[in-house]
Amino acid sequence: MKKSDFFYDLPQELIAQTPIERRELSRLLCMDRTSGRLEHRQFFELPELLREGDVLVLNDSRVMPARLLGTRESGGAAEIVLLREAQSSVKPPSATTWLCLVRPGRKIRTGTKLFFGNGELTAVITGETEGGNRLIKFSVNSEAPHAASGGPAPEPRGSFLEILEKLGKMPLPPYIHEELEDSERYQTVYSRVTGSAAAPTAGLHFTDELLCGVKARGAEVCFITLHVGLGTFRPVKADEIERHDMHAEYFIIPGETAEKVNSARANGRRVIAVGTTSCRALESCADEAGIITPYSGFTEIFIYPGYKFKCIDGLITNFHLPESTLIMLVSAFSSLENVLNAYRAAIDERYRFFSFGDAMLIV
Repeated sequence: MKKSDFFYDLPQELIAQTPIERRELSRLLCMDRTSGRLEHRQFFELPELLREGDVLVLNDSRVMPARLLGTRESGGAAEIVLLREAQSSVKPPSATTWLCLVRPGRKIRTGTKLFFGNGELTAVITGETEGGNRLIKFSVNSEAPHAASGGPAPEPRGSFLEILEKLGKMPLPPYIHEELEDSERYQTVYSRVTGSAAAPTAGLHFTDELLCGVKARGAEVCFITLHVGLGTFRPVKADEIERHDMHAEYFIIPGETAEKVNSARANGRRVIAVGTTSCRALESCADEAGIITPYSGFTEIFIYPGYKFKCIDGLITNFHLPESTLIMLVSAFSSLENVLNAYRAAIDERYRFFSFGDAMLIV
């Protein structure tokens, strides 16, 4: 298929720049995945749209404040975004190595030293990848701050993640130009495991009260963890989508979740993935009969029309960028015609699009 098959024209003013005041008041476009029939609802109505025995699978990954602003040893500015931790069998307790985006790329090469905050965190570039990303080894600095001279010895600095929470900023998607006043609005209310560079945005509409309503309906809730990488925003460059190289993302499917999903399928109950991330995790380790096995590791699964889904019966998702891998996944779950028709209807009805936008329920 051609990348251009997945293009649609979106008015810029429909790209949501800020979160809606109350999460559950976002709109919900319901679509029958077979017929394409549409119904306009609101997200707080989700419990009444579910059936007793449905299993909702949510991604409990938490977004890191992964954007760091610092200086190079030469004195120039440096900006980096953490993508994922590099695997290492030996790692000092005060150091950790990450795969990162860097700016300015021309001046941040192997061997470059970087400083963040008042010297709480230092880093050195240890390598470069084919795609232009950098391997960066960070060290928590328990010595005197880089920019300081004299004075009393500093207090112990804490762990790398503690320093990151202090110095880092939320790595908002490139199409969002407004500052985020409350960083928790780019987290789901059930986020638990820190590691994502972008939010699993389908979950942003849930509140604790809404989750209670889902359970009161008789539906079950369970969790996977998939750490979303910024590769989710990487454009498809190949004209023929089959030639696109999918980014890798780390995920975990716990035994309890596998049991709930397998039990639902064995008893004819629906499994509904909350977000493309949950969908990718489940489909990555389902066998041909749709049986899920507990697993942890990386997935590079690329789902586009023609893919045969093994274990999910429904999908809750936001509205995605034209020609993105995410709209390709959604089109595979229903059909390209149905999805583009739904997107046109959403544009006509002035739905909000992308990360802080409205949602779809496809069953």
